[in-house]
Amino acid sequence: MDAGIPADAVEVGRIHGAWGVKGWIKVQPFASDPQALFASKRWFLKPPESAAAKPSASWPEVLRVSQAREQGDGIVAAIHDLNDRDAAEALRGGRIFVPRSSFPSAAHDEFYWVDLIGLAVFNREGALLGDVTGLIDTGAHSVLRVRPREAPAEASAESVERLIPFVGAYVDKVDLAARRIDVDWGVDY
Repeated sequence: MDAGIPADAVEVGRIHGAWGVKGWIKVQPFASDPQALFASKRWFLKPPESAAAKPSASWPEVLRVSQAREQGDGIVAAIHDLNDRDAAEALRGGRIFVPRSSFPSAAHDEFYWVDLIGLAVFNREGALLGDVTGLIDTGAHSVLRVRPREAPAEASAESVERLIPFVGAYVDKVDLAARRIDVDWGVDY
């Protein structure tokens, strides 16, 4: 991460452009419940990853949020010192980060995806199935993407990963401190 961005910063959304004429921005959050964006009044900003989309002017490292609210399928926000549509439009494609420490506390048996990625997954027999590399949202529930540690680096994810529904029927225990998830899942599934 950059010097001014906290070490625990997590990318939570992207700027889709200007909203209105007074300098508000339209943000596409990565979560269906974007409370992390509402919980922080300081959003850290990085330019888009693609070279063609990078801005030519200086890019602000921090956006100080004065107002934010849900609008349709996204969020609109007023930013201090951003007063016109052109300035807001210049931030299009910007990647928004907030510190993980500013996320609202998850309820019992609820987890942020960012906290699950990298955890080791073991079955009831104690066999290591692999590590969580990501999750998929199916609408009904989330699905763990688990890649075996012994998988060849050149192997495609589709050919080696296990997809395990992240539901109580299959997940016995999540222990964030031990960096471990215990599941009811066979090694041959």
